[in-house]
Amino acid sequence: MVFTIKDMSFKAGMEMKISGKVKPGCDAFSINIGHDDDAIALHFNPRFNAHGDSNTIVCNSKQGGWGSEHREHCFPFQQGEEFKLSITFNNETFYIKLPEGTMMSFPNRFGDDAFSHVHVKGDVKIISVKAK
Repeated sequence: MVFTIKDMSFKAGMEMKISGKVKPGCDAFSINIGHDDDAIALHFNPRFNAHGDSNTIVCNSKQGGWGSEHREHCFPFQQGEEFKLSITFNNETFYIKLPEGTMMSFPNRFGDDAFSHVHVKGDVKIISVKAK
């Protein structure tokens, strides 16, 4: 499944809540937040078994090419199960509250305080996206 939300107003201090369901047999999925498909400030990529990673969350950014990857080994996702996560940010850091309440962070390498593009890719069904 792939879907994109364009012209969304997601600003520093706001919270984006995402709920979804991982499809059975999913290898990986990603949630990308940025300005467009080539300017991604947060690439959030839970990997069940993909690109040499197992049960690992990989975060990155893309601006004229991919940056260095950040790996988080807390992995509260299950194939075939629903999840909820929330994302907040400021011009320095993204904060991601994972299912089960674990917090992780990733630097806001763009330094921007507003993003308008959300792109979801992979074997996941998104139930809702709310930003407030």
